[in-house]
Amino acid sequence: MAGTKEIKTHIDSVQETQKITNAMYLIAATKLRRARQELDNTRPYFQALQGEIRRIFRATNEVDCRYFYPENPADSGGGVYGCLLITADKGLAGSYNQNAIREAARLLEQHPNTKLFVVGEYGRRVLTQRGIPIEHSFLYTAQNPTMARAREISTLLLSRYDRGELQKIFVVYTDMERGMTFQAHSTRLLPFHRSHFDTPQAEQPAAPFEFLPSPMAVLKNMIHSYVSGFIYSALIDSFCCEQNARMVAMDSANQNAEKLLGELSLQYNRVRQSAITQEITEVSAGARAQRRNRGKER
Repeated sequence: MAGTKEIKTHIDSVQETQKITNAMYLIAATKLRRARQELDNTRPYFQALQGEIRRIFRATNEVDCRYFYPENPADSGGGVYGCLLITADKGLAGSYNQNAIREAARLLEQHPNTKLFVVGEYGRRVLTQRGIPIEHSFLYTAQNPTMARAREISTLLLSRYDRGELQKIFVVYTDMERGMTFQAHSTRLLPFHRSHFDTPQAEQPAAPFEFLPSPMAVLKNMIHSYVSGFIYSALIDSFCCEQNARMVAMDSANQNAEKLLGELSLQYNRVRQSAITQEITEVSAGARAQRRNRGKER
């Protein structure tokens, strides 16, 4: 059985670890609030952009854009797919990273001819260890995503799509559901279905719109901004889910530490009481032995 010194050392170690987990919990909570605020600040712009794309489809039926399926699409599974996988830079976030990687692996199983574009050091490391090829790795950190980074990613993906190197583009990210729960999703980014921007017939404009230089040029510029906004939203959502998962993991670690400290304290008190009892017994036995010796001498 461990002595009081070993138990006390164990208690001190658990308390030091608990200080670290408490600090990580507070840091994750602060980053989560900041990221949500940034997303709320940018969401109205992209909602308005989506509304303007709807306006183009309401105003004209002669839009033939490569970013959309035709009216009666033959959605075949051919061609090369592109997959943007968003993970974290480090672990200690529960199942956050593994869920995203598992979703990307499911897409690879369904369509082996898929090229991976990875954000996050954790995803790069795991895919490399498993021998899964990575088409392009964005080497900047997954922490604190910015609109500039989202535009860099969208520019690369759209250039591959425009050249015909990619038939479809998917985004694997983690979305927060019902406030505190999160789920990894695989969403097709391109091409869009026209129904994604359709509006009821009653909302058709009364007067025609004029687009300069052409509806196609206006739509192309809007789609580039819309794709950048979608990727930025996916980066922010994933970052929020990462911080939320880290908060849950650190809170669970704190609860386990409290439980362990209670058990160690109880064990420490028992060992200490046992040592005190043993010392008292030894003193009492020594005193009795001395009394017997004095009695014999007399």
